[in-house]
Amino acid sequence: MSPLPTLDDAPDEIKLAVDLIYLLESNQVDPRTALLALDYVKRDLESKLKEDK
Repeated sequence: MSPLPTLDDAPDEIKLAVDLIYLLESNQVDPRTALLALDYVKRDLESKLKEDK
């Protein structure tokens, strides 16, 4: 049986997602609040990507 992949081997976006989940859960952020905040973050990052073009 092959060994399970570790987080160290995961792509950067998976590592970041795990870190963000940990941060939100350890600070007991309400999931609805987190999703609303992530919408703002996504829009901000998308805007920055457009500016870079």
